[in-house]
Amino acid sequence: MKIPLRSSERGPLTAAILQPYRRIFFLLVFFSLLLLATLLLSRPAGARTERGAAVETMAADFSLPTKSGNVALGSLRGKVVLIDFWASWCGPCRQSFPWLRSMASKHAPEGFVVVAINLDKDREAANEFLRDFKPSFDVAFDPAGRTAEAYDVRAMPSSYLVGRDGRLVYSHAGFTLRDEETIENKIKEAVAK
Repeated sequence: MKIPLRSSERGPLTAAILQPYRRIFFLLVFFSLLLLATLLLSRPAGARTERGAAVETMAADFSLPTKSGNVALGSLRGKVVLIDFWASWCGPCRQSFPWLRSMASKHAPEGFVVVAINLDKDREAANEFLRDFKPSFDVAFDPAGRTAEAYDVRAMPSSYLVGRDGRLVYSHAGFTLRDEETIENKIKEAVAK
């Protein structure tokens, strides 16, 4: 028995049976493409956290509480700011904090500051971490994670380098000791401008 492959070989009954399925197929393809386009276009522009991504958009402004007051990104305009998202349970954050402290003191004369944003829901866990590491830079608290959403944070820690003009110039997801030189070179480039 030969199976008809061409529409001219099929009878009118076969064509009538296949017609509704053809419409369903095209509708599924259309709505799938529409959904994909919507998802791609709804991502915040420039808020990527791939390892070592260069970005060139305005940094999302924030105003968050610290232990001694408040820190707002807008008030730091004119300085180079490294925004570091971290949590007390994050192993690589334990490696990054001593390095962040050394970068903050080393490049402070050049107009460089670090703002570390904690995302723990439990403030006491964050405070215990801070007692161990005694940061010399601003630490802000965002237990609701709204700032992390604005920056599309996908890994811990995630760092965003903001230039003097308020534009994101670099982002980095994660932290290992091998990352130190790369990130510091980006800091040097930013403070030189």
